[in-house]
Amino acid sequence: MPKNKNKRKADEIAAPAPAPAPDSDSDDDSDAEASPHQHPVIVLLDQARLETVKTKRGDFEIVNCDDHRDLLRKNKKDYKEFRPDIAHQELLALIDSPLNKAGKLKVYMRTHKNVLVDINPQVRFPRTFKRFSGLMVQLLHKMKIKASGTDTTLLKVIKNPFHNHLPAGTRVYGMSRTGTLYKPDALAERLYGEAAKSEANGGKPGPVCFIIGAMATGHITIDEHPYITEMFAISEYPLSGACAIARILGAVESQMGII
Repeated sequence: MPKNKNKRKADEIAAPAPAPAPDSDSDDDSDAEASPHQHPVIVLLDQARLETVKTKRGDFEIVNCDDHRDLLRKNKKDYKEFRPDIAHQELLALIDSPLNKAGKLKVYMRTHKNVLVDINPQVRFPRTFKRFSGLMVQLLHKMKIKASGTDTTLLKVIKNPFHNHLPAGTRVYGMSRTGTLYKPDALAERLYGEAAKSEANGGKPGPVCFIIGAMATGHITIDEHPYITEMFAISEYPLSGACAIARILGAVESQMGII
């Protein structure tokens, strides 16, 4: 049947990638507590605009500004804010990064409606937005996505608040154009150079967490995330989320010696 066919496609698309380094393939929530350095970089994509709507055909879609403009106008909502493609682009930038492939990245996503999602580093996201949208519908309705033919959980909805999932000692930074301006290399040197010095002196520095917006308008704020240590920017120009992620992860990879 058509619905089963679509589900099968979504499962196949979300199949796990080959396992990275041995220290990064566990999906247990206790990983961070057992090994604070397992994921030296944690990223939260915040305020992703992922909402479902039932169509006239009886199935569900992710609301977006291109396909549902009339519906949004009818409900007196600003269609320009409904950009789920931003989260899609940012997730691809994160999961495709050498940092993730090296087993040094952990990603979470929080939607505009406060749904918190734990993302397995081995997930493979669809390249096209249409298939990504179908995967997100399945996730929001079933609360969990497993790899086809295995028990590996690739995406799952978890309990808020987000900071409860951070390992002890995590240093949290918010990315915003209004934050303190750094060159990406200088920021990575500061964050990871300090951690290396602390570790050399017998300290146990926790991982670094970046909170990055996945919305069309607005900024990450300390009011929403009071555990943020500092707000920073990595360009004097406005950048897309995916571009900003590529810049900061590239600098971190260089600092860690990941090619």
